[in-house]
Amino acid sequence: MIAPRTATAPAADTPTAAPSAVRRTALTAVLLLALAAVLATTFVEDGYYGHPGALSWWYLACWLLFAAAAWSLRRVPAKHRTGLILAGGVLVAATGLAAPPTTSTDMFRYAWDGRVQAAGISPYDHVPADRELAGLRDSWLFPSGAACKGPDRARIDGEAGRCTRLNRPKVHTIYPPVAEVYFLGVHELSPPGARHKPLQVGGALLAVATTGVLLLILRRRGDVRGAAYWAWCPAVPIEAVNNAHVDGLAVLFTVAGLGAVAGAWRGFPGVRGNVVGGVLIGAGVAAKMLPAVVLPGALSGVLAGRRPDWRRAASVLVPTAGFVALSYLPYVLVSHASVFGYLGGYAEEEGYDDASARSRYGLVRLVLPDDWALPGALVVVALVLLYVLRRGDPQRPWRGALLVLGWAFLMMTPGYSWYALLLVALVALDGRWEWLAVAAAGAVCYVTAWAMPHSFDLVRTSAYAVAGAIALAGWVVRRRALSVARVTV
Repeated sequence: MIAPRTATAPAADTPTAAPSAVRRTALTAVLLLALAAVLATTFVEDGYYGHPGALSWWYLACWLLFAAAAWSLRRVPAKHRTGLILAGGVLVAATGLAAPPTTSTDMFRYAWDGRVQAAGISPYDHVPADRELAGLRDSWLFPSGAACKGPDRARIDGEAGRCTRLNRPKVHTIYPPVAEVYFLGVHELSPPGARHKPLQVGGALLAVATTGVLLLILRRRGDVRGAAYWAWCPAVPIEAVNNAHVDGLAVLFTVAGLGAVAGAWRGFPGVRGNVVGGVLIGAGVAAKMLPAVVLPGALSGVLAGRRPDWRRAASVLVPTAGFVALSYLPYVLVSHASVFGYLGGYAEEEGYDDASARSRYGLVRLVLPDDWALPGALVVVALVLLYVLRRGDPQRPWRGALLVLGWAFLMMTPGYSWYALLLVALVALDGRWEWLAVAAAGAVCYVTAWAMPHSFDLVRTSAYAVAGAIALAGWVVRRRALSVARVTV
């Protein structure tokens, strides 16, 4: 008697499987096209100053489409993923070019600093409102008359009818030297009258370059899907491209640096990789300061043994500090004012030394008095840092960096959404998508909270509370999955 044939799944290369693979890839592509369309519409609508509530709904639609596309990518055949991630990243980044900056005026300061340097003047020596620089003003950055009616215009004292697009025109620049070199480079390469577009194009190129670096790192680890968390994330076209925040430059250097520390670049193993990584991280720090938070991740496990591995620590920290110091040196030599500019004033303005100001340390204040909020936040971050230094995986330095940065955000509850660009890149490296909730919380704080002025603090604190709960839930699920896997083995 002949046994009946049992049904078997079609092989990956059979005609039945091929159409299925095409359909899965096509579905993800359609979701990306929908995401790009909604993003472009979001930029054109430009409702930040007039209709922040409506803009919040557009943001929500973008994030939901992003989540759907990232989920759909799981079923796309491996051979199609790299090309799809890169093509999708280019498409998503390009949407940021659809309109002038919509939710931030920082880019105008970048253009001004570049112009000042091109005139042979240190950007740290004068405030934009200084009359000594009046000869550098034009009608774009310093409009007059009816053009001063916009909500994003700042008046200039003593000059009737004159205003500026630059925020804080009475303070010195805050940006570090690598950022200033970037501003100068963009200015020199820009055609006359190009206005905002060159900085946006620069942001798009940096975003796509970061996607490429992520793909190279992750490909060596066997799975490139995490790169989509950066390439397709709505925060990237909004903040790195449309608003052209220099954080994109810092992220590119930092991601490349962590890759070098992890040994992802051929020809730079061990100590050489640490040195190269330290230099690149230093470049990131000298572009936006925030990447200094990833240094504990770069030193993951350095305290694991009976004796600290001071040699490995020095091989990262010395090049980082050395590059930052050397990058400041030329500006120190040519500047008459402090090269740290408004950095100290900015920290005070944002309330980092005052727990009761503008919902700073919102989650900590739920359980501690205001006076204890700052020390409490520092203790939590210090404990996370110590855990990373003792238990972190040196082969995955981005995991420790993500933990430190993620917890720092939850403790300090920042209100500017572009700070989260670095966190998004770390999520792309590590694959722990639940931390993207923290990036989404930043967008809620920056846009949605302004639509509810009477519940401003409540909205911001609630956003980070939900994000923290999602991150914690992700940790619990992963721990249980790992425990089940161990029992099964």
